[in-house]
Amino acid sequence: MRSLLFLLALGSAMAADELNVLDPASKPAEAFEGWLVREFNALCDKRSAAFEVMIKSEAGCKRWQEERRAFFLERIGGLPERTPLNPQITGTLQGKGYRVEKVILETRPAFHLTANLYLPDTPPPWPAVLVPCGHSHEGKAVGQYQLICMLLARHGMAAMCYDPIGQGERYQMLDLAKERAVFDDAPHVKVPHPNVRLMCTTEHTMTGISSALIGANAAQFRIWDGMRVIDYLQGRKDIIADKIGCTGNSGGGTETAYLMALDDRILAAAPGCYLTTFKKLIETKGPQDGEQNIAGQIAFGMDEADYCIMRAPKPTLICAGTRDVTFDFGGTWELFRDAKRFYSRLGHPDMIDLAAPDAPHGFTLQLREAVTRFMARHLLGKDIVVREVAKLPDSFTDEELRALSVPDWTPPQLQCTPKGQVRLLPGERSVFQINAETAAKLKTARESGLGPKTILEAIGASETIAEPKVEILAQITRDGFSIEKLALKAENAFQVPALLYTPAKPRAHAVLYLNGESLKADAAAIEQLVKAGHIVLAAELRGIGETETGLRRKSFGAGRFGRDNLEILTAYLMGNSFVGMRADDVRSWARYLKTKTAAVSLIATGEAAIPALHAAALERDAFTQITLRRMITSYESLVGAEETFDQTVNLIHGVLRHYDLPDLIHLVGKDRVIIEQPVNGMGVKME
Repeated sequence: MRSLLFLLALGSAMAADELNVLDPASKPAEAFEGWLVREFNALCDKRSAAFEVMIKSEAGCKRWQEERRAFFLERIGGLPERTPLNPQITGTLQGKGYRVEKVILETRPAFHLTANLYLPDTPPPWPAVLVPCGHSHEGKAVGQYQLICMLLARHGMAAMCYDPIGQGERYQMLDLAKERAVFDDAPHVKVPHPNVRLMCTTEHTMTGISSALIGANAAQFRIWDGMRVIDYLQGRKDIIADKIGCTGNSGGGTETAYLMALDDRILAAAPGCYLTTFKKLIETKGPQDGEQNIAGQIAFGMDEADYCIMRAPKPTLICAGTRDVTFDFGGTWELFRDAKRFYSRLGHPDMIDLAAPDAPHGFTLQLREAVTRFMARHLLGKDIVVREVAKLPDSFTDEELRALSVPDWTPPQLQCTPKGQVRLLPGERSVFQINAETAAKLKTARESGLGPKTILEAIGASETIAEPKVEILAQITRDGFSIEKLALKAENAFQVPALLYTPAKPRAHAVLYLNGESLKADAAAIEQLVKAGHIVLAAELRGIGETETGLRRKSFGAGRFGRDNLEILTAYLMGNSFVGMRADDVRSWARYLKTKTAAVSLIATGEAAIPALHAAALERDAFTQITLRRMITSYESLVGAEETFDQTVNLIHGVLRHYDLPDLIHLVGKDRVIIEQPVNGMGVKME
């Protein structure tokens, strides 16, 4: 029996291999990815050319700043209204040369921020420095963030280090039942249970998906938090209101860059281990997590140098490590050149500088000292000598250097909330709940009369589809039908495969069959359609099956966001979507199939379903019937879901400002659309 099963499995594998279309030696996935990168680089070059023109005059420089600031604010979804902060100080700690206040702020109604405010032992008032955290589970309690705050306070400057969403005491995706059970069983426990937290970058991207669908960005929450921290600091009598600085590393460097670009109250800024060029980032690591990707920013002409340029000529210190493997230093150097030229054009070349020790990624001792000197110069008005360690050895390793500086406090000691998580506070809302409220308002406000123009603009699809270029690569003869191996030339740059099944006696009806995994996935079902007399075109869409990307490098969160999430986010930065590009492929395949017969029906499964629905809405006469299998029921259902799986591929920025999937079905015609086996955001079949 085992031998028979083995032979059947072997025969099945041989049959599957026989249905491969594209030559693996041509690396079809790399061809698609290569085209995407070339298009991205072309947009970067276009931005650089425009920069050279605009920098010629002061008026051009001012317009460059204003246009990018307005674009930036619009793409993060604007900013909410200011509401009472209701500050609470829940405890204090006394350190050597400073003290710490544990602070909770209500940055939005029922949405709290946790922070540690390091205050000098010298008499007030003091300048103050915001210290947003980089990616770390413990947020504000991580050693390097404690150390920079201690150093600033010991040199006469207050420092407020706070947890971003998805870190420290502000996890948004807690298993609340399990979390509460932990505290009920062990009320002395003061840190989150390890089984109820995801990697913070995963949380940021998950909140990013939720935010993008309503036309916002997870960065909006991060930026607004920082602005409200400034509000709090400026409201304290012991803080000098017009002497505010900001510094952070990695993810905190991202937030520093965003805040310094948008908030004029930040006098001195020192973003660390983040700023590089997008061209270099795409070439090396690829796009990072949710808040670091602003929709369409490269197409608009906003690169990372523009975060510095938007604030010119305010004092800025770009911090980097020459051995940073996350954010390439070569790109940082190019960025610094652009920013320096802009500052020089405004007559203030001395107001921007670069600190770049021979060091890896991190808020290293060298950078902590450099930032403290920089802040003292611009916030205290004096140049000082800063030494975190009295004397360094002549030579040292990175590990030895890290061991020289030890933070004063443990995470439980710095904890602000009673149970270690803001979401355990009574009535606390999550990012997902806040976004869901916005989505509900958008649904009420959406106008009727949805048409192709709105859809095209939302997904970034082509207005018209050119005559498809389809090449016949090979032919297979089977009992009662033949199979042609086809390749569609997409974007005049890469091939997308298909199999055309033609029965010996075809009916006057064809089926475009799109499986979201592979054109070979439903071979048995397709053969049944062919034996019933239907011509069937089993086609793939770019990024599916033989052209699936994500092979060249390991992407973050690949198991949760899809192996190809770096390419999806690359397109997102370009103002494109995989839904739009794949919808164009569907339209091209449909047009080709129309040359075989006038009547065409459409079957699409999984990843192919949403692009297929969009294509049907754009080409309403293309299909007699549309069957969609294993598709989510709505985009709105994703916004409030605290956990989803492989939904980045379906992402359309701001889609819920214009329509939802039921609206597309209504446009196509409910009588022509069949929904089978609908799934939720986790891909689980709905009852």
